[in-house]
Parts: sequence; structure tokens; C-alpha cells
Amino acid sequence: MPVAGIIRKDITVPPEVKVEKSGDEIIVSGPKGDLRRQFIHPKLQIEVKGDKVSVYCEFPRKEEKALVGTWAAHINNMIKGVTEGFEYHMKLVYSHFPVKISVKGDTFVIENFLGEKKPRTAKILDGVKVNIDKDIVKISSIDKEKAGQTAANIERATKIKGYDIRVFQDGIYIIKKG
Repeated sequence: MPVAGIIRKDITVPPEVKVEKSGDEIIVSGPKGDLRRQFIHPKLQIEVKGDKVSVYCEFPRKEEKALVGTWAAHINNMIKGVTEGFEYHMKLVYSHFPVKISVKGDTFVIENFLGEKKPRTAKILDGVKVNIDKDIVKISSIDKEKAGQTAANIERATKIKGYDIRVFQDGIYIIKKG
């Protein structure tokens, strides 16, 4: 029975995953790797006991109620990341000029976009793998935020300025998240 004045979200940890708390930092270890994240707030608490992780707050205000759910979602995403991982699929679309895409170190390079002489680039964050298969770009990582940010960096690098976007629909677009 819930206690009045306390909001709590419980997360069940699968047997192949290990969750530890070290000060304000949560460390999630699993078959695909380890993730670390700091959770700092004066009123919110995280408790790790066996196969359960609890995020709770006593006498929360509106913002703290929302934050309890947000922190629980972040921990769930960390658990999902170390067990399954996250993958984004993007599609290269062009009609005016043939575009060449490649990966050079931690940079995604887009050449001949709209016939431009200078290549456009996008940053690939640490821990993210980018695979190119013809016109499909696959981005995978155990960290959901890094995978999503890398996909956003690539999509933003092909943003068209100064042209009618109804005619010039060239670019690299997210077609699948998962």
C-alpha cells in the first residue's frame, strides 16, 4: 500500500544485468557493456536492493513528481541498452546530384550534397558505431542518447537552406528507431 506523501517508481532488473550505486552515480553492467550516469537532486533518492531499483521522493512538488518518472525511464533505458542496445536506421535521399557518404574516424562525411564542393560533416559520438550499406545508414550504441544525438547530427548536417524544400528533398532522414 503506497504511503501518503511519497511517490515511488520501481524497476525490475533482469538477472543478466548488475546495477550498482556509487554516491550519486548509477553503474549498469550487462552483456553488451557498462553505462554510468550521475543522478543529482536534493530531494530525490535512488535505492538499489537485489533485483529492484527504486526511485522515490518524499512530499514531492510537481517538478519532482515528473523527475521521478524521468529518472526511472533513464535507468530503464540503461538496462535496455546493456542487454539489447539501440539502433537507428537512416536513408540517404537525393535526386539532383549523386551523394557520397563515408565514415572517417569520428566524423561522418557527406560529399557532393546538392553539388557543393566542400563536404558536409557530422560528429559521431564516442561508443557509437555507424555502418553504411548503399543508401542505408545504421547507427548502433548501448547508450540511447548518444545514438540519437549522432542520428540528429547526421540529419542536421544535410539541412537545406536557401532552396524550396518541397522541390529539394535531398538529405539523410531517420526511417526507423529501435
